[in-house]
Amino acid sequence: MNIEQLKELLRESGIVGAGGAGFPTYAKLDKSADTLILNCAECEPLLRLHREVLKMYTHEILSTLYQISKILEVNTVYIGIKGSYKRTVAAVNQEIASFPNMKVCTLPEVYPAGDEVVLTYEATGRVVPAGAIPLSVGVTVLNVETVYNIYRAMQGKPVTHKYVTITGGVKTPVTVYAPLGITVDELLNMAGGITIDDPAYIMGGPMMGRLINPSDTVTKTTNAVLVLPKTLPLVQKKLSKPFIDIKRAMSACCQCSYCTSLCPRALLGHPIDPSAFMLAASNGVTNDAAPYLNSLYCSGCGLCELYSCGQGLSPRSLLTETKNGLRKNGIKAQKSPAMREVDPARNMRMIPLSRLRSRLGLDPYNKAAPVNEEPLKFKSLSIALSQHIGAPAVAKVAKGDKVTAGQLIAAPAENALSVAIHSPIDGTVTDVTKNKIIISI
Repeated sequence: MNIEQLKELLRESGIVGAGGAGFPTYAKLDKSADTLILNCAECEPLLRLHREVLKMYTHEILSTLYQISKILEVNTVYIGIKGSYKRTVAAVNQEIASFPNMKVCTLPEVYPAGDEVVLTYEATGRVVPAGAIPLSVGVTVLNVETVYNIYRAMQGKPVTHKYVTITGGVKTPVTVYAPLGITVDELLNMAGGITIDDPAYIMGGPMMGRLINPSDTVTKTTNAVLVLPKTLPLVQKKLSKPFIDIKRAMSACCQCSYCTSLCPRALLGHPIDPSAFMLAASNGVTNDAAPYLNSLYCSGCGLCELYSCGQGLSPRSLLTETKNGLRKNGIKAQKSPAMREVDPARNMRMIPLSRLRSRLGLDPYNKAAPVNEEPLKFKSLSIALSQHIGAPAVAKVAKGDKVTAGQLIAAPAENALSVAIHSPIDGTVTDVTKNKIIISI
């Protein structure tokens, strides 16, 4: 298989980054890379699925990673993994000798070790320029489940399911193999039900995840469903409104600069400066556009507002609001802005995951969530046509059609960044809209 054949396989199999934004994986593959990194950092508190999947399917994942490395002709493959994932590390060490170009890169127990810019620096010492991607320094980063999905695609099996960790205020935390389109409410049954009053639901990690409703459905990027008390400060922060956040910043920001001092991207020399932004935004400064334009380099990790700020302010939320406004008006980040040197104090300013978890009030929920691949119970699936960055897939079925598991139901949009979508089940199409396909058993 050559690189073009691999790209076509991934596009037609519906493979996207399974750990975050859902960038189509075929578009990440490029022979200009000389290094490949497997991301098993899983840096957000409470998330566990990547270490569990890598432990279960070590040989399949490493052998597939090796095949990809040969197709891309890369020199070195790093397995980026935290030393605290002892069982997973042991499983990797049992297999890695079979693959001569692979090395284990032991990552610190910090947040956000899984940010691909941070991970690239930890593994290779290369600094990804602000506004660029790891490929700009010869690195391609793939997460564990994405590579497992590539393995399955090579066996003729497209993406139809997603591993999802269900944890927090539930009776039995668990990681399930969920069909795309199942509701969160149906997933919660696998965790034995909810154990807290007035819960909030977060899809993703506590730092970067978003509040959802139990009726929301699983997509190709759903890593976790967290059930947390609505009174928890981090939940209240996600419920806050920007116009309130800016008023609080105007009244309370003391310019301590901790938000910038502990910013992971700023520590790598990127021109993001939350402190300067807060000063400008809270004082209505308009004669200097730099603090606003530099919001485009924010990774959205949330450390500034959920850990660094002693006043409980919301730099990340306001930066995100500004960033979205700039993009809406067609303003993009510069590709080669001026960079600083990596901060010599960086290693002393990284945030220990245990301290972050404690600060967020999540210690009571830090429990194992083993994989349970039992079939889930449901009556129908509501499968979104847009589950990835780029153009939505185009429906290829109509109401009343009979479909089988693995069948193509939506094709990649032509001449656009897009991937296919396949049916997770045998069933009948009961509705097709511009946004989704509903399949009933």
